[in-house]
Amino acid sequence: MTSEDLLEKLQEIQKNKCETQILELKSAEKGCPSRLYDTLSSFSNQDNGGIIIFGVDEKQDYLEVGVYDAQDIQKRINEQCLQMEPVVRPVLTVAEKQGKFFVAAEIAPIDIAERPCYYKGRGRLKGSYTRIGDSDEPMTEYEVYSYEAYRKKYQDDIRVVPRATLAALDQNALAKYLILLKEGKPNLAKLADENIYGLMSITRANAVTLSSVFLFSPYPQAYFPQLCITAVVVPGDEVGAVDKDGARFLDNVRIEGTIPLMLEEALQFVKRNMRHKTIISSETGKREDKTDYPITAVREAILNALVHRDYSIHTEGMPIQIIMYADRMEIRNPGGIYGRMSIDQLGKVQADTRNPVLASALEVLGLTENRYSGIPTIRREMKEYHLMPAEFLDERGSFIVKFHKKTIVVHDDNNAIVEFCKTPRSRQEICEFLGVKTPSYAIKQYVQPLIESGRIKLLFPDAPKSSKQRYYSVQ
Repeated sequence: MTSEDLLEKLQEIQKNKCETQILELKSAEKGCPSRLYDTLSSFSNQDNGGIIIFGVDEKQDYLEVGVYDAQDIQKRINEQCLQMEPVVRPVLTVAEKQGKFFVAAEIAPIDIAERPCYYKGRGRLKGSYTRIGDSDEPMTEYEVYSYEAYRKKYQDDIRVVPRATLAALDQNALAKYLILLKEGKPNLAKLADENIYGLMSITRANAVTLSSVFLFSPYPQAYFPQLCITAVVVPGDEVGAVDKDGARFLDNVRIEGTIPLMLEEALQFVKRNMRHKTIISSETGKREDKTDYPITAVREAILNALVHRDYSIHTEGMPIQIIMYADRMEIRNPGGIYGRMSIDQLGKVQADTRNPVLASALEVLGLTENRYSGIPTIRREMKEYHLMPAEFLDERGSFIVKFHKKTIVVHDDNNAIVEFCKTPRSRQEICEFLGVKTPSYAIKQYVQPLIESGRIKLLFPDAPKSSKQRYYSVQ
């Protein structure tokens, strides 16, 4: 950042009068803030990093007060950066405006393999922060663990289950799996079954692994009561709504068993709670049964949850959730996106796999292709059903898939959105125009492609998440 860039940032701050996901403001009129470590940590731990600007007082309606001493504050900032682990290396810029000095500290993101960045004075668990909107929030113990699990390549899917024994597994299911495992692998087929058990992580040091329990145990929940699926049907659009009889749930089940069994029973739950309608094709005249959601897409989402959920001790009390609302369905699984993957990259690049042994075993059993085709399949099926695209969310340790019942009418007509935005529009106005409830979803799914193609622009391009943001067409 140059001094001129900093002066432009100050102008934007006066227009927007807000902090953002990547912008933090500090007064520093009377001295350097003594507690920068929370923001240094949160900016270092997010992919886009962030900028701290000193000399603007948020409490005085973003008044430009300037800093007490431009030279000394840079020294103090660096001193606090040296107290971080890994050490933060800020890029500092000074600018003068009307006799007052302002300082910007650009904080670059650290590599995911080094996260979390934390304040050494409080330790990794208490000194790690994450950025939520314009706020720095302490990381949960699970969020800290997630980074460690990726860095050290923990394989929770093959951790030992002390109470489980090989004799307690379904021997017929295990024998069928060994037959499938040996097909096309002559060298593996030559080995004794006991050797294959250890080699393929069915056992570790002669103890049964978690993957084996969830594939071959007659009742895995005897060892892990909450590693199951809870499925409910809500009468309204939000949890807590009741029907005319006062019932909170129209259907409410707990789905247990092995992964193949839980997948099958979850699909049966969804099928019996979806509406079925018969459509006669205007082109062929054939009758076709159509459900609220494409069952192939639903299967992929549930299977992904079962395969890629977190199976660590930190999530043993967290079941997968299926919630069917009047207007949508949500599938929630413990464990956010694993590794370097981002939401925008889902289905486009090869992902890191949280549970590689479990994923490979399910491929052998024919339940999954293990070719990263799940997300593209969901997108394709929703499009063929003329439904809104599925929504994928990564929310602080949970991965959520949302299926919306709303069919696409205006959403696939880019010209209509461009026409609507000839007058600058807010997120809420665009939501109402599209008939979508979630502003972030409407912008991401329908407006962002138009921004990337140059047909729509942002009124405040340097503050994309500003509450005063407006979108306007350039055609």
